[in-house]
Amino acid sequence: AVLDAVAKAIGWDKPAADGVHRGIAVVDSYGSFTAAAVELSVSKDSVIDVKRVAVAIDSGHVVHPDAVKAQIEGGVIWGLSALMFEDITIDQGRVVQSNFADYPLARIMHAPEVISVLVPTGGFWGGVGEPPIGGVIPAMMNALFEATGKRIRSLPLRHHGFKYKA
Repeated sequence: AVLDAVAKAIGWDKPAADGVHRGIAVVDSYGSFTAAAVELSVSKDSVIDVKRVAVAIDSGHVVHPDAVKAQIEGGVIWGLSALMFEDITIDQGRVVQSNFADYPLARIMHAPEVISVLVPTGGFWGGVGEPPIGGVIPAMMNALFEATGKRIRSLPLRHHGFKYKA
């Protein structure tokens, strides 16, 4: 149901715009079922422009729909940040990054349109904060594969020459 809902939300049944590539993924995590779809473009100089991200979630019960949507939006940004920027490096047995000043994160200028779709079926209580990340990352990588023909198997993407459109 979440896969069908996210496909409908992103318009999977219609062709993407010229130069726009899509990826989709579904995951069972933290007691919830989640699907994500990503639309992006990639310039000739490897700049990624994430246009839209749709996430559908079945967390069983939903008490506060707006809070769930906010969790989805935060999870999308967290996932995109991890994909492009987040990296902890070790030098001579010590972590190089000491705080947010030298730990790269996505900024508001990187935020795409986020479409949140709630598909509660009841009967169980699942998570809503972390589950979107599990679908966003593979959906993004599938869209990037469609755009470039390259399967990237390690993150962050900046280590592979990609940049986010600012």
